[in-house]
Amino acid sequence: MRLLQVTGTLDPAYGGPCVVLNELTRSVTDLGHAVDVVTLDPPSAPWLTDVCGNPRAFGPARGKYGYSPSLRLWLEQHAPGYDAVIVHGIWQYQSRAVRAACRKTGVPYFLFVHGALDPWFEQRYPVKHAKKAAYWRLFEHRNLRDARAVLYTCEEERLLARTSFRPYRAREAIVTVGIEAPTGEPTQQREAFLAAYPHLRDKRILLFLGRLHPKKGADLLITAFSTVCQRDESLHLVVAGPDESGTAAQLQAQAKSVGVDDRVTWTGMLSGDAKWGAYRAADAFVLTSHSENFGIVIAEALACGLPVLISDKVNIWREIDSGGAGLVEPDTVAGATSLLDRWLSLPDGERAGMRERAKTCFLDNFEASAAALVFVTAIAGAIGKTEAA
Repeated sequence: MRLLQVTGTLDPAYGGPCVVLNELTRSVTDLGHAVDVVTLDPPSAPWLTDVCGNPRAFGPARGKYGYSPSLRLWLEQHAPGYDAVIVHGIWQYQSRAVRAACRKTGVPYFLFVHGALDPWFEQRYPVKHAKKAAYWRLFEHRNLRDARAVLYTCEEERLLARTSFRPYRAREAIVTVGIEAPTGEPTQQREAFLAAYPHLRDKRILLFLGRLHPKKGADLLITAFSTVCQRDESLHLVVAGPDESGTAAQLQAQAKSVGVDDRVTWTGMLSGDAKWGAYRAADAFVLTSHSENFGIVIAEALACGLPVLISDKVNIWREIDSGGAGLVEPDTVAGATSLLDRWLSLPDGERAGMRERAKTCFLDNFEASAAALVFVTAIAGAIGKTEAA
């Protein structure tokens, strides 16, 4: 098959959706299919030099909405050269442009929602939700309705998406998301991280890695950490990830107010060996999110054999729980505290066993080549080209 993926951005600072697209492009290409990528990033964006799919950039687009009339014109001209178009994300122009072009040309398109229909956003941002509800009725519901399939990464995401807006009509499909196991030598990666943060040597590290956004629940983690950290003087919290809307300053002020600012390290966004080294150096990975569609960082942690301590609002919590690859609690202060208490109370042998089960959970559920095969099979079946899967 020849596939086209369309996205608003490939900037890794925007987290999981960019990683999903890049991993799909790489893994589906490895299966023998042709995959091209179109983005609304400016052509000069530095991150475009390090991605697959020979990305064609139509930016800079106008405003946060990402309006780009040239994108729609290009799609109308070139979409017929593809078996299917896959658009990533809603609430921005690319989903409208893909629908319009594909309806005009008769090319089937598929829509990845990437967790954007989680009802948590209505609870947290009611005014913004009201604005989105109006946009939904005018435009967005049609983008889902007319897609050959709306792609969800797990059953939990699909069920939650049905509850957020009306009208909701969609042909739904669940496709697995995966990543390649990290390459490189683990000891060298661990050393690369510790060389950058030498004060963390001999510390027992709890790692949070991801965008600093209110939905990630890092405030719950800091409060919980302040409660349990006296149990072990070597315990240290590492918060790694790009800041969003001043969240980092708020969290740093919180850490100071609860008296743990000297036991929290803020690294900013990590990449390459330093990122993988953070996973290698950690005792456990913690993500107490209020809303998490998939959590690429969880797959990354599992790939490194790192147990994950997560909230039950991470949509893949059932896979983690059933695989014995971590611990799960509600997205509350009490839940976050229980996660850390339970982890610290585990015997050494049980923690070691959980590390082994983390690797198995990754291979069974989140490995890239297996995920790509599920994706290709779903696309091929939906467009009547099962022989191409």
